[in-house]
Amino acid sequence: METEKRRRVAVISLHTSPLAQPGAGDSGGMNVYVREMSSALAQHGTECIVYTRADRAGLPAEVLVEPGHRVVHIEAGPHHLPKEALGDVVDEFIDKVVADIEARGGVDVVHAHYWLSGEVGHALKHRLDVPFVVTFHTLARVKGAAGDTESAVRDAAESAQLGCADAVCVSCDAERRDLVAHYGIPRGRIETVSPGVEHAFFGPGDRLGARRAIREDSGDPLLLFAGRIQALKGLDIAIRALGELSHTSARLLVVGGASGAEGSSEERAMRLLVDDLGLNDRVRFVSPQPHHLLATYYRAADVVVVPSRSESFGLVALEAAACGTPVVASAVGGLTSLVTDGVTGLLVNSRTPSAFAAAIDRVLADVSMAQSMAMAASLNSWDYSWTSAADRLRDLYEDLRASALVECK
Repeated sequence: METEKRRRVAVISLHTSPLAQPGAGDSGGMNVYVREMSSALAQHGTECIVYTRADRAGLPAEVLVEPGHRVVHIEAGPHHLPKEALGDVVDEFIDKVVADIEARGGVDVVHAHYWLSGEVGHALKHRLDVPFVVTFHTLARVKGAAGDTESAVRDAAESAQLGCADAVCVSCDAERRDLVAHYGIPRGRIETVSPGVEHAFFGPGDRLGARRAIREDSGDPLLLFAGRIQALKGLDIAIRALGELSHTSARLLVVGGASGAEGSSEERAMRLLVDDLGLNDRVRFVSPQPHHLLATYYRAADVVVVPSRSESFGLVALEAAACGTPVVASAVGGLTSLVTDGVTGLLVNSRTPSAFAAAIDRVLADVSMAQSMAMAASLNSWDYSWTSAADRLRDLYEDLRASALVECK
């Protein structure tokens, strides 16, 4: 009996590899998303070839992550290029990806992640005559509305991609609303594909044991900020809020590293802020951790603080919820979908340190409420799995293969 042909997807992640350590440089939630989603797709019969730029010497040409999921390193330009300079090597990257795809016998779909990869995906659609799917993860105009201005080049690229993409994937209803409000309705379909959480790693556990494991066994209230250190993520709000807490013995763990062109200066500024506020004995900076080890930090914390200016989804909030830790987060973007205010955590409408401090104090002061939030958060996290997300993507790919391609605007 003839077996069905295995579907093959070219996954484009030009500026950062799914194999990179999340929490530093340009590596964050998107890396986790690409890695976990590609593996979930592979486990259910869709072959994924992830194309990323080689950013250092000595990388293998290809890494088999697991059967059906491989990462291909494309040599394009000097290795140590900042993200802001990658536009200069996009054409070279495209040519080499096309050559590799043709040598493998083609692909059925191209799925790009982030706008730089979208430039590649847009070109591949026309050169290979295959459906083009894009997941932006962040959008220039949404970030601009929150005070983080992006380049006109990026804005124009995203608009062009929205005029040609056969499907645009968003993580939640809030991201869908932001997309339509700032760019209008795209020509292709909008598909909601929420990220998942690996419950085998991220689940409730013994808080005291977790604290001993990370050398935080003083018994004082413990806050956690996990993520890249860049202005967008709002670490300054978390630090200042710590200084305004009525719980004056509370401590803050910062797990992550500098990110982006201004990352190093931002990290220096945050360390100076801690010093200026006299919080040196209450704040500890921890280098980025392997993804699965973050679960121990989530379990150790009384509250996970997510004070981002904008957030398309907020994987940290989901992983914290899975570990049964209440989240205090900015009421922006995808965080409003992940955090049910007063039930699984608290949403803060004001981005002032005092507003965050008041919300954190509420959780720390009410043990019964905190326990209720922990249970509800963990339970709600089961609505998110990489398997169900991959099922949605697989169905989308099949629909697109059977449909006429969107004509480029």
